[in-house]
Amino acid sequence: MSSTATADPRPLGPPDPSGEVLLSARGVSLSFGSVRALKDVDLDLRAGEITAIVGDNGAGKSTFVKCVSGVYRPDAGAMTLGGESIAFADPQEARRAGIETVHQSLALVEDLAVWQNLYLNRELTKGVGPLRVLDRRAMKSGARDMVSGLSVNVPSTTARVRRLSGGQRQAVAICRAAGFSSRLVIMDEPTAALGVQETERVEALIRRLRDDGRAVLLVSHNFAQVMRLSDQVWVMRSGRCAAGRRTAETTGEEIVALITGAQSS
Repeated sequence: MSSTATADPRPLGPPDPSGEVLLSARGVSLSFGSVRALKDVDLDLRAGEITAIVGDNGAGKSTFVKCVSGVYRPDAGAMTLGGESIAFADPQEARRAGIETVHQSLALVEDLAVWQNLYLNRELTKGVGPLRVLDRRAMKSGARDMVSGLSVNVPSTTARVRRLSGGQRQAVAICRAAGFSSRLVIMDEPTAALGVQETERVEALIRRLRDDGRAVLLVSHNFAQVMRLSDQVWVMRSGRCAAGRRTAETTGEEIVALITGAQSS
């Protein structure tokens, strides 16, 4: 892909956003010893949009995502979710606030059924006081509703994950992230190991999340996918947020130039 720069750089940020800001970061910084991984990062994520973060390896993409999802706490700066200040102690706090992450590894248990993976660490129980047992019927019913609601293509919610294709596994992981009142779904390279047809199905599922009003944060090295899916692109370079573009108003060539530094914001 060419790195030809355009003559008229646009201002930082979205000129014509369609949704309200769900997550806002201002001056977010994080160091590991003498290494400054994030330096005064400013960016916004909007509800009902797919926002992509792009950049070279080591640019700070994963570090920022881990700050949002509660893995790291920034040294400085502020983040808000739905207008309220957030500073998560761990990923569980982030999940309770409505932030879900679909990791590249998917974090599925192959020997468990689809419904068991959907409710992993969120099992429903019934009974009184300490005398409680797993409510398998409720979880199986809930799993069917989740799968049906997002039109996820799996043979059955009782099928073991090890029998699913790569695209079906990815769909289960996305369904789990979307199934519990999530407001923001973070996706790390969601189609990296998939073929063309499975990639199309997963991308359709990601669009459905956006159309349901969720914010989707996409981390991807696949520029063609970023241009197809995203509404907003933020470019990370050397730990900073170097630029932001509305996807409809930029090109892959301009994004590459921003990543390499051939073009400034």
